[in-house]
Amino acid sequence: MRNVTIVGSGPAGLTAAIYAARANLQPLLFEGHEPGGQLTLTSTVENFPGFPDGILGPELMESMKLQALRFGTEIIQASVERADLSQRPLRLWSEDREYATRTLIIATGASANLLGLESEKRLLGHGVSTCATCDGFFFRGQEVAVVGGGDSALEEGIFLTRYARRVHLIHRRDKLRASKILQERALRNDKIQFHWNTILEEILDNGQGKVGGLRLRNTGNGSPPYDMPVDGIFVAIGHQPNTRIFQGQLELDEVGYVLTRGGSLTSVEGVFVAGDAHDSRYRQAITAAGSGCRAAIDAEKYLETLHER
Repeated sequence: MRNVTIVGSGPAGLTAAIYAARANLQPLLFEGHEPGGQLTLTSTVENFPGFPDGILGPELMESMKLQALRFGTEIIQASVERADLSQRPLRLWSEDREYATRTLIIATGASANLLGLESEKRLLGHGVSTCATCDGFFFRGQEVAVVGGGDSALEEGIFLTRYARRVHLIHRRDKLRASKILQERALRNDKIQFHWNTILEEILDNGQGKVGGLRLRNTGNGSPPYDMPVDGIFVAIGHQPNTRIFQGQLELDEVGYVLTRGGSLTSVEGVFVAGDAHDSRYRQAITAAGSGCRAAIDAEKYLETLHER
């Protein structure tokens, strides 16, 4: 029987582990299929407090992991495949083993939707990004592209105009899905150039392992594919929260984000959530870490009420 079990090993999960371990709750943490979360796919992180010269994403996550281990967290290098939140204790299954826990912290994060190109995967973190707030600064005075046509794409594009010389917004249709106010802002921004009815066929390497351009095709005029030089590309076609195993057991929104009832509390007693599994707005390492702290404290307080019963 565990007091606290944490599913996920990004900033939210590891921060929750640090706090729970320091509270002498001996937490168990499942790393999941992507140990360290999305930060392990990035290069330099410059917006996490305490590192004036920046820090490599994998290095930051390794430091968090070592800190969690230092205080007594048990870490299992596996994913949770199934959960039963309908009974007490809560039950989880991983690699044919069953685990029982009094509280559960869901920190499974969300995965950015990608285009599925081999070059996109290969150059991720080397000019391909899914977060303008995280990486826009690195493209000061350069030309970048954004793929998408919804609110996220226009928000990313508008944000990037603070740094980039020009932002090419690539959309496969001739109309945007974004809200009217964002459309108006983007359309009147002279730094944003729209490429309508255009699909991205390939991300081109500059010969040094970084993005050097894009191969595009206009589906409206039937013209052959053409190459456009850019220094970076931001894929903004949405995120998918990694909450599939909790469907039907927790209240989720239409996309799959966990709904909260004040702080980190979910619709099931003893189950808490942290990080991008419930945060569709900020999606930053620092906000994920903060919510991990909150979830651990909420779990600790809940365990105290169990003791009092």
